[in-house]
Amino acid sequence: MNIIPEESFKGVHRGKATSLYTLKNKNGLVAQVTNYGAIIVSIFAPDRNGKMTDIVQGYDTIKEYIDGNGPYMGAVCGRCANRIAKGKFTLLGKEYILAVNNGPNHLHGGITGFNRVVWDVVKKSGSSVKMEYISADGEEGYPGKVKVSVTYTLTDDNELKLDYHATTDKPTVFNLASHSYFNLAGEGSGSIYDQKLMINADFFTPTDDTNVPTGEIRPVTGTPMDFTAPRKIGEAIDQDDIQLKFGAGYDHNWVLKHRSGTLGLAAVAHDPISGRTMEVFTTQPGVQLYSANWIDNEKGKGGKRYQRRWAFCLETQHFADAINKPHFPSTILNPGEEYKQTCAYKFSVK
Repeated sequence: MNIIPEESFKGVHRGKATSLYTLKNKNGLVAQVTNYGAIIVSIFAPDRNGKMTDIVQGYDTIKEYIDGNGPYMGAVCGRCANRIAKGKFTLLGKEYILAVNNGPNHLHGGITGFNRVVWDVVKKSGSSVKMEYISADGEEGYPGKVKVSVTYTLTDDNELKLDYHATTDKPTVFNLASHSYFNLAGEGSGSIYDQKLMINADFFTPTDDTNVPTGEIRPVTGTPMDFTAPRKIGEAIDQDDIQLKFGAGYDHNWVLKHRSGTLGLAAVAHDPISGRTMEVFTTQPGVQLYSANWIDNEKGKGGKRYQRRWAFCLETQHFADAINKPHFPSTILNPGEEYKQTCAYKFSVK
C-alpha cells in the first residue's frame, strides 16, 4: 500500500497552511484528504484477495493540485457545483453575473471555487476530519456570506462519509458535490469499460449541446442512460446517440428514486476482476455520472498518465442549472436555513 507521505502536502497557499490527513478504520481501509479544496487524495480498498489498492485518481503532491487539477480530481465543488447556463441567474428580482469557465457556461463555482481554497481544519481524529470555509459575500459573483463545512469520516462499516453543512446571511445559490475519479481496479490501471454500474433511477435530465439540462425529465428506458440493472459502463457509451455526442460520453444527471433529504442508494459500481464493489448513498436528489471523457494524458500519481475514460465520477448533487429551472429541486439557501447533506461511499468485495 503506497500511502502518500503527509510531508508531500505541507505548504502554504495564499497565506494558509496545507496539510494531508490520513484516516484509517479497524479493517485496514485508508482514506487521505487534504484541506486544499477539501480534496479526497486517496482511498485504499481491498480486492477479494485482501490486496489494498488506491482506487482514486489524483496527484502525489500539493504543488500538483495547486498548479494543475483542471479535472477537479477529488475536490468539493461549490459554491454551486455543476453548470449554470450562460453564467447568469436571477434571485429575488436581481440578476447575478458569474464567471463563464466552461464553454458558454459557469461550472463548479467559477475560477476560484471551493476546490481552489484552503479550508480550516477544526476537528480531527484517526478516522475523521472536519474542515470549514467562509465564503465572502460576492465571492465569485454569488450573494451572501456562507459558512460551510465538510466532515470526512471513515467508519468501521467500510464507509467514507461526507457530511456537508452550510448557513448564509443572504439568499444565495448553493449546491455541493464531491468530484472523485474512481477506478475500482486501481487508479491508472486502464479503461473502466468493463466495470459494471447500476444507477437507482428511472429518469435522467437531457442536456443541450453545451451540457446544460434542457429542463426535460426523460425516462431512461430504451436509451444508453438505462442503468436500472447493472451493466458495463462501456456497453453503450459509444452508441450513435445525440446525448452521448453532446457529452462525448456520459456527463449527465440521473433523477434518483429516493425522497430528497433522506439517505438512499444512488448507485452501485463493481469491478468483476478485483471483486471491488462501491455503493454510493446520498440525501441529494441527483447523481451526475461523468466518464472522464476529457482526460487526455494527464500526469497522475507515480508518474502514471491518465487517459480518457480510465475513471468514472458519481457526483451526488442537485440538478445542474436548477436556479434557472424552477421545476427542478431548489438550490436556493436562505438565512435561517441549514444546508445539510450526506454522501457515503461503502466498499465491499464480491
